[in-house]
Amino acid sequence: MPKRLIQQKKRRRRPSGARRAARTLYRTLVVLSALVVILFCAYKALVHAPEQAPVPTPVTTPEPESGGGTGEEQEATPTPEPLVRKEGFYTFLLTATDEGGGNTDTIMVAAYDTVNQTVGVVSIPRDTLVDRDFPKINGIYAREGMDGLRDAVSDLIGIPIDYYIMVGLNGFQRLVNAVDGVDFYIPCDMDYDDPTADPPLHIHYTEGMTHLDGQEAMEVVRFRHNNDGSGYTDVGRAQTQRDLIVAVAKKALASPGKIGTYVDIFMENVKTDLSATDIAWLAEQALGVDLDSGVSTATLPGDGQAKYNGYSYCYELDQEACLELFNQLLNPYTTEITLDMTNMFQVP
Repeated sequence: MPKRLIQQKKRRRRPSGARRAARTLYRTLVVLSALVVILFCAYKALVHAPEQAPVPTPVTTPEPESGGGTGEEQEATPTPEPLVRKEGFYTFLLTATDEGGGNTDTIMVAAYDTVNQTVGVVSIPRDTLVDRDFPKINGIYAREGMDGLRDAVSDLIGIPIDYYIMVGLNGFQRLVNAVDGVDFYIPCDMDYDDPTADPPLHIHYTEGMTHLDGQEAMEVVRFRHNNDGSGYTDVGRAQTQRDLIVAVAKKALASPGKIGTYVDIFMENVKTDLSATDIAWLAEQALGVDLDSGVSTATLPGDGQAKYNGYSYCYELDQEACLELFNQLLNPYTTEITLDMTNMFQVP
């Protein structure tokens, strides 16, 4: 065999260092791609849409037996139409405890429509009237726990509550610090001191736009009135809380690279019956929400001067106005919520 052919064969058997590196890189990329596909498939298999709470069974009242007439002559009692849940529509009870950790200082119901990518948030004033020995809704948690509060809220609005989320003030403070603070419009002058609180509480702000860190944001959401008794109502306080929460959420979603920090804060400072896979699925869906146009908020309208069972300043809900809000922002059904489905207690 000619010497030239032998040399060519030898060169083919010994690829250059560059070619060997290229082959190694190619094999590595193939392996990594396979791993990515496997992990993605595992993620999709494990992370799925959360379950919805069951729809309550309509209660029918049997007609009294009649002594005369045939079945055809007697008017038939119509069977109520079954309630049907909207696909991908979830309801949440959002709460925060007061400084003593007993009463729920903040109570909100949120509805997330993952199909239309809209969110509704409704504040329930803490003094909302309920038919109990202590007739204000913020006292239910200390007496009946989270299950009791969730049942009371569900009964009040007439819809099932899928999940609850209870946030500690420390968690809220840490989240604000994690997003490097938030710009927020203070709705009124705030001048309040409580040296007996643990730790002592001092809230001093001037109306207008300011930058709040975690401690300052916590003070703003806790503010109710000034030292001289002036300030805003419980309704105004609820609106400030909602506005600040939305502002923090916008800032958090603007920094998705800190998602690991947010998860750590959530897991350490939040009590919830959402599983880790539920949270992962909802977080993935929430990336599609436009917080400027897709979020609507409100406070349940009513009268805060009601008296009941020896207590003053109970908040009696305006049934018709509240029902309209329920249907606009919270309704998980394909049909309207009706007044008979709710239980908005009124002073006799």
